[in-house]
Amino acid sequence: MGGPGDPPEGTPEGAPGGGEDEYRSVVFDESFVRAARLQEYSAQERISDHAPAVRRRPPLRRGLPRQALVLVLLIALAFGTAIYMGVRHPYQTPVAQKPAEPLRMTVVPLAPQGEVPGTADVERLYASSPAAQFRTGAEGIPLPASRRTAHFSDSQVVAALTTAKDYIVRSALDPAVLTGGQIRPVRALLHPDQLDQFGRSFTHPAADGRHAPTGWLVRFDSSRAELADLKIRVQGTLRATEADPATLEVTADHTFVYALRPAGAGDGAEASLFTVRRELQFRFDREDLRLHQARLVVSYVRAGPLACAEDSANRLRPLLAGQTAEAGAPAGTDPYATDGATALCGSLATSAQPKV
Repeated sequence: MGGPGDPPEGTPEGAPGGGEDEYRSVVFDESFVRAARLQEYSAQERISDHAPAVRRRPPLRRGLPRQALVLVLLIALAFGTAIYMGVRHPYQTPVAQKPAEPLRMTVVPLAPQGEVPGTADVERLYASSPAAQFRTGAEGIPLPASRRTAHFSDSQVVAALTTAKDYIVRSALDPAVLTGGQIRPVRALLHPDQLDQFGRSFTHPAADGRHAPTGWLVRFDSSRAELADLKIRVQGTLRATEADPATLEVTADHTFVYALRPAGAGDGAEASLFTVRRELQFRFDREDLRLHQARLVVSYVRAGPLACAEDSANRLRPLLAGQTAEAGAPAGTDPYATDGATALCGSLATSAQPKV
């Protein structure tokens, strides 16, 4: 068996043996050559034979890889879409909130056809009048059965009716408002956009259909009359309807009957009845319902017994027991005035007075 350097068929005959021949490592016999595997290089390989054995790696590209760039673009697109949808939210109300419209008011005094009846017995006064079956105070302003509308829930309808009732109670049943000159309890329930009109009505009262204090609330001339009984009789209705998808409308129609006597006369003085019919219209948006505030847009008041010649815009000056209406017409109306209101006066029917 040959060594590692021997030819495949052993040491050739006649050749020096072993490692004694110094040329043994470079001499090949015929059998070795035949057994060798030959490989012919191509022309390209021969041309590039001088190329270095180690190939250089291509330099790294500057900037972001393609995958990172695509990811950044997707994030930017999503962010832009979120901003666009935030600005163009499909559930936002398309119409901006409208400012509260000013209150339109009408105050009509009702003059008696004869002497105002009266008696010191207040209960007898009420029992002999059309108000005999009226309830007392806020009990005469019950809330109706409420139902949801197309765009407002049951609770929102109840909130509108409750706010309207609170306004009516404060503006027509609170003794501090009726004869004490207080206006803050009523003002606190109004929409902020109406506060300027409300304030101007009391600082500069005028019978112009916009700035009559008696259009906002019921108040008597405390120098002339006072309440003979705090149990004011009331009867009327409340009704809520949907004016539009953003507005609830509440209509109130109530009759208030007050027992009055001369200011400072004492308990033994004769009392008489004074009747006020108020038709009010309120409007509420969702913000009003949340804040428990009202927008009073229409106030139509008829009250008596009053004298037509008296100013009923600022305070009501009732005709008391035993008095009659003096001859006279209401204040003149100027048809050329663009901002004036027609002065009105009616006659109080005899059937509206107590039979004493």
